[in-house]
Amino acid sequence: MEPSATEGGTEKLVKTPPPKVILKHGVELEEEQEELAEHQPLEQEDLNFERWKRRPVPKRTLHQKIADLKKYLWNAETNEFMGRSGKSWSLILLFYAALYTFLAAMFGGCLFCLMWSISPYHPTFNDRVMPPGLTMAPHLEGHDIAFNASDRKSWKKYARSMEEYLRPYNDGAQDKKNIHCTRESYFLQDDLEESAERKACQFKRSWLGECSGLKDPHYGYSQGRPCVLLRMNRILGYLPGQGKPINVTCGVKKGPPEALGEIQFFPKSIFDMKYYPYYGKLRHVNYSAPVVAVRFAGVQQDAHIHVQCKLNGKGIINDSPTDRYLGSVTFTLEVGA
Repeated sequence: MEPSATEGGTEKLVKTPPPKVILKHGVELEEEQEELAEHQPLEQEDLNFERWKRRPVPKRTLHQKIADLKKYLWNAETNEFMGRSGKSWSLILLFYAALYTFLAAMFGGCLFCLMWSISPYHPTFNDRVMPPGLTMAPHLEGHDIAFNASDRKSWKKYARSMEEYLRPYNDGAQDKKNIHCTRESYFLQDDLEESAERKACQFKRSWLGECSGLKDPHYGYSQGRPCVLLRMNRILGYLPGQGKPINVTCGVKKGPPEALGEIQFFPKSIFDMKYYPYYGKLRHVNYSAPVVAVRFAGVQQDAHIHVQCKLNGKGIINDSPTDRYLGSVTFTLEVGA
């Protein structure tokens, strides 16, 4: 209570209200007794949790589902098809038509620029050409040659594979398609037009002698003196040997060295330079890759050996630890009686 002056000069006590607390947002709080609500115990009815569980949706009948589906497909009240009006469907179709037309045009433009910038006859960039690999025939079940000379069924598949491999080298086909070459150097034809067809030198089957299949249709397998064919991989524009022929040698990689015996090469143990370079399938249509035939005339019977044939020459790699077919080929040979 605070004193206050009156007209008669006497003081009169004025009753002041109790202080109130004001929050930052201007909300007045009552006294503590008025703020605190009296705790009311929970009723038994509030503890019944079953009443708060979600009530299951009643199952719809088949007739109701069909009716909802019909309404979704076509709503006669709003004239909507599958939830969209005709205007909405038109805008969506127009948008996707424009989008896919643009994407197709962009893809076609990129493809056109790509095809315009490259040549179908030779690669645009040819600065990382690997040296050639070496392939062999017959090549049936891996690089394993195992047979008995007296058992026709055991070596017939090898003879058939050799016959199919040498069919394009028949003398008649070579006389008809290719020209006879006497040169000992590369057969360069770069002065012709890019799309002009290049000529190819003949490689006749009869040049393979005992491994040609003309004298012996069994290619020596029936006599225990098998033949294999070796060919370098084709690399467009590659000049092997850097001016000197590539040589071929064969030897025992694993097993007794004397078990291999005499080795014969037909027509000789080199790849002549006149068959190079190779200009690709589009320009070198009748190209016949040269072949070196190897005959193992003195291989020991019942000896399991690993034979390795490899290329030798300038620029040739034949001892790569990561690629066993680079410049060489390894196969197992086992000849039985």
